[in-house]
Amino acid sequence: MEVDSIHLGRDGLFALLATHHLLIRKRKRKIQTTLSHHRFRKYANLIKDFKPTGTNQLWVSDITYWQRDDKNYYITFITDTYSHKIVDYHVGESLATMESVQALRLAIRSLQSLSCQPCLIHHSDRGIQYCRSEYVKLLEKYKIKISMTTNGDPLENAVAERVNGIIKNEYLYHYQVNCLEEARQVLEKVINLYNNHRPHMSIGNYTPAQLHDAVVSFETKKLWKNYYQEKLALVNSLQD
Repeated sequence: MEVDSIHLGRDGLFALLATHHLLIRKRKRKIQTTLSHHRFRKYANLIKDFKPTGTNQLWVSDITYWQRDDKNYYITFITDTYSHKIVDYHVGESLATMESVQALRLAIRSLQSLSCQPCLIHHSDRGIQYCRSEYVKLLEKYKIKISMTTNGDPLENAVAERVNGIIKNEYLYHYQVNCLEEARQVLEKVINLYNNHRPHMSIGNYTPAQLHDAVVSFETKKLWKNYYQEKLALVNSLQD
């Protein structure tokens, strides 16, 4: 068979490799950023059938870690699911709720510059940072609806998980930092590259900033097919 006659995208290739046990198993995470067994209220998932048609309709958030030598930095991202733009973020040296609250405060500033207040949903996992009163009250103050995942399936917060992977594996992995201030400087540079210079096939090869900040609406078309939702049977359950 000629190679040119094969039409297989990234997800299809990975599904095929997984079926034949040809994927390298990922190392298990050593650091847990989500503590969902706690006494605070957990909110329902409001976005199961929701597809945003514009910006500032649905934000997703997640916390990830950046491990450098024996030091860990924890990053909270808040991303617009329509444009995939990282609306804002915060990096700190702990998983304290105040670190995530700071990311939310910074993101909300962008809403205050709009002429009309959007009807916005904030979606996250059920981690304790998102359920504590400091975070919830800030969302309620600005009439932002609260949505949370119902289990640990990454597909329930797929855009946030994808952003984590891109930033860590394509960018941060290549940098070495020695302190929090250096981490903040590097992350600022990285977010600028991601938002303004990295086209996404899922939004028609526009950059997140192009789509998010456009005065007129763009017609976007997803240029790749996600095999994992339609062909889950192809994936080997023994591989991550």
